[in-house]
Amino acid sequence: MEIKGNDEVEKIKSKFISAWNNVKYSWMLKTKTSFSRNSAVFLLGKCYHFKADDEDSPTESCSTDVFDDEPVMGNVDGFRRDFASRIWLTYRDDFATLPESNITTDCGWGCTLRAGQMMLAQALLLHFLGRDWTWPDALTLEPLDTETWTSSTARKLVASIEASFQGDRLRVPEPSCQPQCGAEEADAHLKEVYHRTIVSWFGDSLSAQLGVHRLVRLGMTSGKRAGDWYGPGVVAHILRKAVEIATDPELRGVTVYVAQDCTVYNADVIESHSAQVDTHAAPEGALTDNRAVIILIPVRLGGEKINPEYFSFVKAILSLEYCIGIIGGKPKQAYYFVGFQDDSMIYMDPHYCQSFVDVSTSNFPLQSYHCPSPKKMPFIKMDPSCTIGFYSKSVQDYERISSELAKGPGFESHWGHVCAEFACSPRAAGVSSGCSGFLPGPKTCLVLQPSSKEKYPAFTFMKGHGRDYELSVPLEKREWPFIKDTRIPGATAGDFVLL
Repeated sequence: MEIKGNDEVEKIKSKFISAWNNVKYSWMLKTKTSFSRNSAVFLLGKCYHFKADDEDSPTESCSTDVFDDEPVMGNVDGFRRDFASRIWLTYRDDFATLPESNITTDCGWGCTLRAGQMMLAQALLLHFLGRDWTWPDALTLEPLDTETWTSSTARKLVASIEASFQGDRLRVPEPSCQPQCGAEEADAHLKEVYHRTIVSWFGDSLSAQLGVHRLVRLGMTSGKRAGDWYGPGVVAHILRKAVEIATDPELRGVTVYVAQDCTVYNADVIESHSAQVDTHAAPEGALTDNRAVIILIPVRLGGEKINPEYFSFVKAILSLEYCIGIIGGKPKQAYYFVGFQDDSMIYMDPHYCQSFVDVSTSNFPLQSYHCPSPKKMPFIKMDPSCTIGFYSKSVQDYERISSELAKGPGFESHWGHVCAEFACSPRAAGVSSGCSGFLPGPKTCLVLQPSSKEKYPAFTFMKGHGRDYELSVPLEKREWPFIKDTRIPGATAGDFVLL
């Protein structure tokens, strides 16, 4: 009896936490996101212009949140449709208890997990539906409004507390099913099936392939538990494990590669593209390069604060069609960065706590999994710790990606020169020791060319496997050749740059 009473207290406590979180963040809903009509907007490799071709008088800014009383100019609808089609994964409450805890919500601590889920969901959208896919109902989403959000939160809180005393779980009403009819709609129906399947993989239940319950359990191997805060690098490895152990046949054609110490090893990625085929259809042990690879690169773009020199680099990354975004944010607040305009980052915010949705039903509501309102944040406020993501469909695709990132064709204004075939000394290469992999042998280093003489590497492409460079040895032994003894005369803090 006492245990049951404690569980009820924890459930009520979590409901109050969720309600307070929404009240705390509701002020952000009052702020309309303004976009300049005179500057291009980039969203995961696509470029949008809000100024109409025949518009003579310049307009300072426009808002993507309110269009009822304003004429739509330029390609605003195209941007809105594209943004709202991305899968939005936020805090949820009133779901089944998380592993080895009494917690029934990730509100207040799970934002980085949600940002990681959104990045992975974007990669799966690319894999199954392609970059040009948009959700047909994207423009019908209701804009987020502070008053309605706060009042509905209060109503849900009261109703859920009453239901908890009555022992009943609130159910989300299922929309009526509109059956597909006609051969011309077969393709649209198939895409919608994939859309729903992808969303269901991120459901908040014990059985969901990529749900928060699975991620929390996998995080325990890294010393994390439900209620802990997760960093972008830890989440990258958790996502890799989740995809690796997924049992859904559709997910067997995808794998995740996580860079080691800012270094992507070409042979490891190419090997990841190879998957063992069905033994009934091919000889035992046969391999094929038909598996897509999601490349995640945890990096640190500065010391305690973001280094402004990296902004051009971040913009160039988000301009690439195979980029799946960035897990980042502000200190202790994770966001999913998907684009930029001028000096501001465009992001999806996971901090809105929504009610549990049972995705096991065939026609579960999709509206809460798509965000109608993009948000912007000055780049200078970005936390330096983040994880960059790319999607590579095949070995040929990866060779093109690695070549473009290394040589930067078409991005001369963003990329610096290529540092190749340099020896152990970071100073000989003119780069920082913060980027690992300063080992003998040929490699390509992705760097910026800022106005100063210093060059700041973000991440590195290296030939061969990671095991070829004895990465299994302890970190301090692996890096000792590049740690300069400050007791030696002439050594200064300026010899190395902290990433």
